[in-house]
Amino acid sequence: MSALAAAFGGTSLGRLVGGLSASSATAEPEVKPAPARPLQPSSRWSEAELIDACLDGSRVAQKELYTRYASRMLAVCARYSQTTFEAEDVLQEGFVTVFSNLRHFRRECPLEFWIRRIMINAALRQHRRNAPMLAVTESEYPEAIADEELILSNYSFDELLKMVQELAPRYRMVFNLFAIEGYGHKEIGDMLGISEGTSKSQYSRARAILKAKLERLDQRCNDTRFQ
Repeated sequence: MSALAAAFGGTSLGRLVGGLSASSATAEPEVKPAPARPLQPSSRWSEAELIDACLDGSRVAQKELYTRYASRMLAVCARYSQTTFEAEDVLQEGFVTVFSNLRHFRRECPLEFWIRRIMINAALRQHRRNAPMLAVTESEYPEAIADEELILSNYSFDELLKMVQELAPRYRMVFNLFAIEGYGHKEIGDMLGISEGTSKSQYSRARAILKAKLERLDQRCNDTRFQ
Protein backbone atom coordinates (compact mmCIF):
# COMPACT_ATOMS: atom_id res chain seq x y z
CA MET A 1 0.00 0.00 0.00
CA SER A 2 1.39 3.42 -0.91
CA ALA A 3 2.12 6.04 1.74
CA LEU A 4 -0.78 8.09 0.41
CA ALA A 5 -3.20 5.17 0.60
CA ALA A 6 -2.02 4.31 4.10
CA ALA A 7 -2.56 7.87 5.26
CA PHE A 8 -6.05 8.37 3.85
CA GLY A 9 -7.63 5.02 3.12
CA GLY A 10 -5.95 2.30 5.08
CA THR A 11 -7.84 2.46 8.39
CA SER A 12 -11.09 3.78 9.80
CA LEU A 13 -10.87 7.03 11.72
CA GLY A 14 -14.06 6.39 13.74
CA ARG A 15 -14.21 6.84 17.50
CA LEU A 16 -12.22 4.51 19.65
CA VAL A 17 -14.63 2.34 21.65
CA GLY A 18 -14.56 -0.59 23.99
CA GLY A 19 -12.19 -0.91 26.91
CA LEU A 20 -11.57 2.85 27.04
CA SER A 21 -12.68 5.39 29.62
CA ALA A 22 -15.73 7.49 28.89
CA SER A 23 -13.65 10.55 28.18
CA SER A 24 -11.35 8.79 25.77
CA ALA A 25 -14.23 6.97 24.06
CA THR A 26 -15.64 10.23 22.83
CA ALA A 27 -12.35 11.75 21.71
CA GLU A 28 -11.38 11.72 18.07
CA PRO A 29 -7.78 10.72 17.35
CA GLU A 30 -5.68 13.64 16.20
CA VAL A 31 -5.08 13.47 12.47
CA LYS A 32 -2.54 15.80 10.92
CA PRO A 33 -3.48 16.87 7.41
CA ALA A 34 -1.09 15.96 4.62
CA PRO A 35 1.06 18.87 3.44
CA ALA A 36 -0.70 20.74 0.66
CA ARG A 37 0.92 20.67 -2.75
CA PRO A 38 2.16 24.06 -3.95
CA LEU A 39 -0.40 25.95 -6.02
CA GLN A 40 2.09 27.02 -8.70
CA PRO A 41 2.46 24.97 -11.90
CA SER A 42 4.47 21.77 -11.54
CA SER A 43 7.18 23.20 -13.78
CA ARG A 44 7.96 25.68 -11.00
CA TRP A 45 8.15 23.15 -8.17
CA SER A 46 11.45 22.98 -6.37
CA GLU A 47 13.45 19.78 -6.63
CA ALA A 48 12.36 18.73 -3.11
CA GLU A 49 8.68 19.40 -3.89
CA LEU A 50 8.95 17.42 -7.12
CA ILE A 51 10.55 14.44 -5.40
CA ASP A 52 7.98 14.47 -2.59
CA ALA A 53 5.10 14.60 -5.07
CA CYS A 54 6.55 11.70 -7.04
CA LEU A 55 6.91 9.67 -3.86
CA ASP A 56 3.25 10.43 -3.10
CA GLY A 57 2.37 8.79 -6.42
CA SER A 58 1.46 11.95 -8.35
CA ARG A 59 1.33 11.25 -12.08
CA VAL A 60 1.64 14.98 -12.73
CA ALA A 61 4.89 15.03 -10.78
CA GLN A 62 6.24 11.92 -12.51
CA LYS A 63 5.52 13.48 -15.90
CA GLU A 64 7.19 16.71 -14.79
CA LEU A 65 10.31 14.88 -13.59
CA TYR A 66 10.59 13.11 -16.93
CA THR A 67 10.01 16.33 -18.89
CA ARG A 68 12.52 18.25 -16.79
CA TYR A 69 15.40 15.84 -17.30
CA ALA A 70 14.67 13.71 -20.40
CA SER A 71 16.35 15.87 -23.06
CA ARG A 72 19.58 16.27 -21.07
CA MET A 73 19.68 12.57 -20.22
CA LEU A 74 19.04 11.60 -23.86
CA ALA A 75 22.16 13.57 -24.78
CA VAL A 76 24.10 11.54 -22.20
CA CYS A 77 22.69 8.26 -23.51
CA ALA A 78 23.46 9.24 -27.11
CA ARG A 79 27.17 9.53 -26.37
CA TYR A 80 27.23 5.93 -25.18
CA SER A 81 25.05 4.58 -27.98
CA GLN A 82 25.61 3.96 -31.67
CA THR A 83 22.15 5.05 -32.82
CA THR A 84 19.31 7.28 -31.65
CA PHE A 85 17.12 4.19 -31.30
CA GLU A 86 19.65 2.58 -28.94
CA ALA A 87 19.96 5.82 -26.95
CA GLU A 88 16.18 5.96 -26.50
CA ASP A 89 16.19 2.37 -25.24
CA VAL A 90 18.86 3.25 -22.69
CA LEU A 91 16.88 6.36 -21.67
CA GLN A 92 13.71 4.33 -21.13
CA GLU A 93 15.52 1.69 -19.09
CA GLY A 94 17.18 4.42 -17.06
CA PHE A 95 13.93 6.17 -16.17
CA VAL A 96 12.33 2.89 -15.12
CA THR A 97 15.21 2.56 -12.66
CA VAL A 98 14.81 6.20 -11.56
CA PHE A 99 11.14 5.81 -10.64
CA SER A 100 11.68 2.37 -9.08
CA ASN A 101 14.46 3.64 -6.81
CA LEU A 102 13.53 7.27 -6.14
CA ARG A 103 12.62 6.41 -2.55
CA HIS A 104 16.28 5.43 -2.01
CA PHE A 105 17.61 8.80 -3.21
CA ARG A 106 19.22 10.36 -0.13
CA ARG A 107 19.26 13.92 -1.52
CA GLU A 108 22.97 14.24 -0.77
CA CYS A 109 23.60 15.58 -4.28
CA PRO A 110 21.46 17.29 -6.95
CA LEU A 111 18.82 14.98 -8.40
CA GLU A 112 20.26 15.46 -11.89
CA PHE A 113 23.61 14.00 -10.81
CA TRP A 114 21.87 10.92 -9.40
CA ILE A 115 19.78 10.45 -12.56
CA ARG A 116 22.86 10.90 -14.75
CA ARG A 117 24.68 8.09 -12.91
CA ILE A 118 21.66 5.83 -13.42
CA MET A 119 21.70 6.57 -17.16
CA ILE A 120 25.41 5.77 -17.36
CA ASN A 121 24.81 2.47 -15.57
CA ALA A 122 21.97 1.68 -17.99
CA ALA A 123 24.34 2.38 -20.88
CA LEU A 124 26.94 0.08 -19.34
CA ARG A 125 24.36 -2.71 -19.04
CA GLN A 126 23.44 -2.20 -22.69
CA HIS A 127 27.12 -2.37 -23.62
CA ARG A 128 27.60 -5.64 -21.71
CA ARG A 129 24.55 -7.17 -23.41
CA ASN A 130 25.80 -6.20 -26.86
CA ALA A 131 29.54 -6.75 -26.35
CA PRO A 132 29.67 -10.37 -27.64
CA MET A 133 28.16 -9.21 -30.96
CA LEU A 134 30.45 -6.21 -31.39
CA ALA A 135 33.95 -7.63 -31.68
CA VAL A 136 36.33 -5.32 -33.57
CA THR A 137 39.72 -6.07 -35.11
CA GLU A 138 42.52 -3.93 -33.71
CA SER A 139 43.99 -3.38 -37.19
CA GLU A 140 40.94 -1.31 -38.14
CA TYR A 141 42.21 1.58 -36.04
CA PRO A 142 45.38 3.71 -35.90
CA GLU A 143 48.01 3.32 -33.25
CA ALA A 144 47.82 5.38 -30.08
CA ILE A 145 49.02 8.98 -30.21
CA ALA A 146 50.98 11.03 -27.74
CA ASP A 147 49.02 12.61 -24.92
CA GLU A 148 48.38 15.90 -26.69
CA GLU A 149 45.32 18.04 -26.19
CA LEU A 150 42.38 17.61 -28.54
CA ILE A 151 40.88 20.98 -29.42
CA LEU A 152 37.13 20.39 -29.67
CA SER A 153 35.73 23.90 -29.31
CA ASN A 154 35.77 24.51 -33.07
CA TYR A 155 33.30 21.73 -33.77
CA SER A 156 29.54 21.49 -33.32
CA PHE A 157 27.89 19.13 -30.86
CA ASP A 158 26.39 17.09 -33.72
CA GLU A 159 29.77 16.70 -35.42
CA LEU A 160 31.44 15.52 -32.22
CA LEU A 161 28.55 13.24 -31.29
CA LYS A 162 28.69 11.53 -34.69
CA MET A 163 32.42 10.91 -34.31
CA VAL A 164 32.02 9.49 -30.81
CA GLN A 165 29.13 7.26 -31.91
CA GLU A 166 31.30 5.87 -34.72
CA LEU A 167 33.93 4.65 -32.26
CA ALA A 168 34.05 0.93 -31.56
CA PRO A 169 31.86 0.25 -28.49
CA ARG A 170 34.71 -0.45 -26.07
CA TYR A 171 36.57 2.68 -27.17
CA ARG A 172 33.39 4.75 -26.97
CA MET A 173 32.66 3.61 -23.42
CA VAL A 174 36.18 4.28 -22.13
CA PHE A 175 36.43 7.65 -23.86
CA ASN A 176 33.11 8.85 -22.41
CA LEU A 177 33.83 7.59 -18.91
CA PHE A 178 37.32 9.10 -18.78
CA ALA A 179 37.13 12.28 -20.89
CA ILE A 180 33.53 13.32 -20.18
CA GLU A 181 32.52 11.80 -16.83
CA GLY A 182 35.94 12.10 -15.16
CA TYR A 183 36.34 8.54 -13.90
CA GLY A 184 39.86 7.19 -13.37
CA HIS A 185 41.16 4.26 -15.38
CA LYS A 186 41.05 1.93 -12.38
CA GLU A 187 37.37 2.79 -11.82
CA ILE A 188 36.64 2.31 -15.51
CA GLY A 189 38.38 -1.04 -15.44
CA ASP A 190 36.17 -2.15 -12.57
CA MET A 191 33.04 -0.89 -14.32
CA LEU A 192 33.83 -2.60 -17.64
CA GLY A 193 35.55 -5.72 -16.33
CA ILE A 194 38.92 -4.86 -17.89
CA SER A 195 42.33 -4.02 -16.48
CA GLU A 196 43.48 -0.49 -15.73
CA GLY A 197 46.13 -0.83 -18.43
CA THR A 198 43.54 -1.92 -20.99
CA SER A 199 41.42 1.10 -20.12
CA LYS A 200 44.39 3.42 -20.69
CA SER A 201 45.23 1.73 -23.98
CA GLN A 202 41.67 1.89 -25.27
CA TYR A 203 41.35 5.54 -24.29
CA SER A 204 44.58 6.34 -26.13
CA ARG A 205 43.32 4.55 -29.23
CA ALA A 206 39.98 6.36 -29.02
CA ARG A 207 41.85 9.67 -28.98
CA ALA A 208 43.88 8.61 -32.00
CA ILE A 209 40.72 7.76 -33.92
CA LEU A 210 39.04 11.03 -33.01
CA LYS A 211 42.16 13.01 -33.93
CA ALA A 212 42.24 11.36 -37.35
CA LYS A 213 38.53 12.08 -37.86
CA LEU A 214 38.97 15.72 -36.85
CA GLU A 215 41.87 16.12 -39.26
CA ARG A 216 39.79 14.69 -42.12
CA LEU A 217 36.89 16.99 -41.22
CA ASP A 218 39.23 20.00 -41.19
CA GLN A 219 40.60 19.01 -44.58
CA ARG A 220 37.12 18.73 -46.08
CA CYS A 221 36.17 22.12 -44.66
CA ASN A 222 39.34 23.69 -46.11
CA ASP A 223 38.75 22.09 -49.50
CA THR A 224 35.19 23.42 -49.55
CA ARG A 225 36.29 26.91 -48.48
CA PHE A 226 38.74 27.29 -51.36
CA GLN A 227 36.59 25.81 -54.11
